[in-house]
Amino acid sequence: RESDHRAWTPVSYTVTRQNATVQGLTEGKAYFFRIAAENIIGMGPFTETTKEIVIRDPITVPDRPEDLEVKAVTKNSVTLTWNPPKYNGGSDITMYVLESRLIGKEKFHKVTKEKMLDRKYTIEGLKEGDTYEYRVSACNIVGQGKPSFCTKPITCKDEIAPPTLDLDFRDKLIVRVGEAFSLTGRYSGKPAPKVTWLKDDIVLKENDRTKIKTTPTTLSLGVLKSVREDSGKYCVTVENSTGSRKGFCQVNVVDRPSPPVGPVIFDEVHKDHMIVSWKPPLDDGGSEITNYIIEKKDAHRDLWMPVTSATVKTTCKIPKLLEGREYQIRIYAENLYGISDPLISDEMKAKDRFRVPDAPEQPIVKDVTKDSAVVVWNKPYDGGKPITNYIIEKKETMATRWVRVTKDPIFPGTQFKVPDLLEGCQYEFRVSAENEIGVGDPSPPSKPIFARDPIAKPSPPVNPEAVDKTKNSVDLSWQPPRHDGNGKIIGYLVEYQKVGDEDWKKSNLTADSCPETKYKVTGLTEGLTYKFRVKAVNAAGESEPAYVPDPVEVKDRLEPPELILDANMAREQHVKAGDTLRLSAVIKGVPFPKVSWKKEDHEVSPKADIEVTGVGSKLEIRNTVHEDGGIYSLTVENPAGSKTVSVKVVVLDKPGPPRNLQVSEVRSDSCYLTWMEPEDDGGSVITNYVVERKDVASPQWVAISSSSKKRSHMAKYLMEGTQYLFRVAAENQFGRGPYVETLKPIKAIDPLHPPGPPKNLHHVDVDKTEVSLVWNRPDRDGGAEITGYLVEYQEDGADEWTKFQTVPMLDCVVTGL
Repeated sequence: RESDHRAWTPVSYTVTRQNATVQGLTEGKAYFFRIAAENIIGMGPFTETTKEIVIRDPITVPDRPEDLEVKAVTKNSVTLTWNPPKYNGGSDITMYVLESRLIGKEKFHKVTKEKMLDRKYTIEGLKEGDTYEYRVSACNIVGQGKPSFCTKPITCKDEIAPPTLDLDFRDKLIVRVGEAFSLTGRYSGKPAPKVTWLKDDIVLKENDRTKIKTTPTTLSLGVLKSVREDSGKYCVTVENSTGSRKGFCQVNVVDRPSPPVGPVIFDEVHKDHMIVSWKPPLDDGGSEITNYIIEKKDAHRDLWMPVTSATVKTTCKIPKLLEGREYQIRIYAENLYGISDPLISDEMKAKDRFRVPDAPEQPIVKDVTKDSAVVVWNKPYDGGKPITNYIIEKKETMATRWVRVTKDPIFPGTQFKVPDLLEGCQYEFRVSAENEIGVGDPSPPSKPIFARDPIAKPSPPVNPEAVDKTKNSVDLSWQPPRHDGNGKIIGYLVEYQKVGDEDWKKSNLTADSCPETKYKVTGLTEGLTYKFRVKAVNAAGESEPAYVPDPVEVKDRLEPPELILDANMAREQHVKAGDTLRLSAVIKGVPFPKVSWKKEDHEVSPKADIEVTGVGSKLEIRNTVHEDGGIYSLTVENPAGSKTVSVKVVVLDKPGPPRNLQVSEVRSDSCYLTWMEPEDDGGSVITNYVVERKDVASPQWVAISSSSKKRSHMAKYLMEGTQYLFRVAAENQFGRGPYVETLKPIKAIDPLHPPGPPKNLHHVDVDKTEVSLVWNRPDRDGGAEITGYLVEYQEDGADEWTKFQTVPMLDCVVTGL
C-alpha cells in the first residue's frame, strides 16, 4: 500500500519463492509491503515492513566532471574551470575535489581543503617555473567519483600577449548639442591592459555627464547632454607591459553659431545708404558660417526690415535710407544647424560725411643737385572738401623722423623745389593733402635719391686685352673705369678696326648689350689683323676709348681634344631590351673637334640618333634589341690631336635557343634528352630550362619539366609504340627564349639486340652427300621475333665457314657435301 493510504493492494497469489518483484510502482512515492505464507489449510498471518520504502533508481558515485580547462596562468597561480558530470549517480553533487601532481612526481595531492561546489578555482602560492597536471572529481552521498581527464602540463609563468583594440566607432563623429554620444569597443591582452581615455591629450575623469565603463573585455565612454566644449580629439589607450594600442575619434559637437562680434562699424555713411562691417562669431558652432542675415530698423519704430540674407562677407551695404533718419542694424549668423542670437548696432543718422583727403600716390623726384631737388605728385581725392594745402616732408634714408620742408602753404601747384639738402646725403620725400576737415594720410615715400650734382661722362675703361681668339672671333676683357662720372655705368661699347683701315666699326650697337667687363667680337675674317678699343657709358654719355695694346691676328687657338664622360659612359652599361640606350660626353678642344661614333669599329646602327652640340655629343637608341649590344667608341679629333673612349653595352634580353638537342637511351616508356647551353644567354644567367613533348598525332605540346637547371632530362611515362617530338627552351630573369626542337620523331620502343644461339643442334640423318640437322629455339630473341636461322658448314681441318642458306624452321637438310 502507499504510505498515505490504508488500503492494501495484492501483488501476487502464487509466489512459491522467498522473493518477489513488484511492478507498476510510481517513482518518488513511498510504500509499505507485507507478505503471508499459505498452505492447503489456509493463509497465515502477514508480516509487514517496519518502515516505508521510497521508490527510486539505485544511487552510485557520479561520473567524471567534463571540460576541465585552464583559464589563466601566472607565475604563482593557475585558474581552472570545469562542467558538471553528465550523470550525478542519482544523487546531487555535494562537492568537488581538485587534485594536482608536480611533473616528475607520481602521486596526486588534494588542492581544495574545504567543501567546494563552485566549478571555478584558483590555485595560488605556486612556485614560478614549476609544471603541474590537474584533475577534478565529483562527490555525492555515495562517495567520490572517477577523476576527470588530466590537463596538459601547465608551467607557472606570466602569460604575455600584446594589447588588441577593436573599436565600434569611426575616426570622426558629429553630434548635435544636447544629444548623448558613446564610444565603445573591445580589447584584450595579457597581463590585463590598463584602459585610459583622453580628450585633447588630457586624461578624462568621470563626472555627472561623462561616464566611463570598463570590463575585462569591453570599454565604453559615454557623454550625456553634450555641449560645444565636448568637441575635441578623443583617444583611448590600452596598455600593458608588452606594449600599447590607441584609438582616435574626432568628435564635433555642433550647434548654431554664437552672435557676430561687434561693434558694428559704419565704414561709410551717406544720406541714402550706409556700408557696415562686423567680425565673424567667435564660435561658428562647429560648422562653417553659410550666410549672414542683415536687418535695419528706424530708431523710432519697432519694425525690423530685411536687407539681405544671402551675404557671406562681413560687410554689407544698407540701401534705401531716408536722409536725416536714425537707423539701427541687426545682424545674425547662420550655419547648417541654426541662426545665432543677433548683434545690434548703435543708432546712426543717414547723412553725408566729409573727411580728410586721401593720401597722394608715390611722389617723383627730379632735377636733383647737391643741395636741392624737385618733388612732383598727383592730386588725390579731396574727401568731399576742397584741398587747401600740401605738406611735404623729408628724411634721410637711414633716419626715422620726418621733417617738414617748409611752413609756407603749397597750393595749388603739385610740385615743389626742396632747398637746403646736404650734399652726398640720401633722402626720401612724402606728401600729405589738407582740407578744412584736417590733414590726410601721407603718401608712400619716394624712391631714395642722393643730393649731388648731375653726373659727368666716365673715364675710359682700364687695361683692355685680348684673352682668347678663334678663326672668326676675339674675346676681350677689361676693368671698370676709375671714375664713373657720379653716374651708374650702363655698359660698354666695343669697336674694332682692320689694320690699315681708317674707320672703326661697332661690334655692339648699344651699351646695355654689354653690361659686363668682357665681350666676344664675332664676324671677323680668318688670317687678318685687327685693333680693338672699348668705351664706358653712363647717363651722361660715352667715355674716351681705351685701346687693346697690340693688334690681334684672327686664327684658331689650338687645344687638343678632351672628353669628360657622363655617368652613362663611365662604366659598363646594362640596358633592358626595349628600353632606350643613351651615351653622352662633354667635349672640349679648340677648334671644336670632329665627332664620330663607332660600334665594334663599324658604323653604328642607322636607327641610332646622334646629336652633336657645341659642348658635347649624345648617342641614343630607342627600343633596343640584343643585337644593339657591343663595344661603342667615341672619337674626337682636331688639328691638335684626337682622343677615343669606349664603353661596353650589354642589352639584357631573353636567351637564345639551346644547342645540339639529342635523344638517346630510348625505351618503351622513356628516353634521355641532352642539350648544350644557348650561344647567347641574353646578358643574364640562365635560371632554368623548359622541356616539352608532343605526340606527332596531336597538335598540343605538353610540359614535362619547367624548373630544370641541368642540361639533360629523362623523359618518362611515354606510351610504348607512340612517336614523339621534343623541344627545349632556356629562361633567364627577362623571359623565355625560343625553343629548339628534335629534327625527327622517336618511337618509344625498347632497343633490339641479336638473338641468342640456337640450342641442342644435332643431326638426325646422314647420307654420303647430305646431312639432316635439327635444333631448338634460342633462350632470347633480342627483343623481336626471330625471322630465320642461318646454316653454315665447315670442312674438318679448314678455317673458314661456308654459308649454306637461311631457313625459317628449326630443321634443315644440308646438301652438296
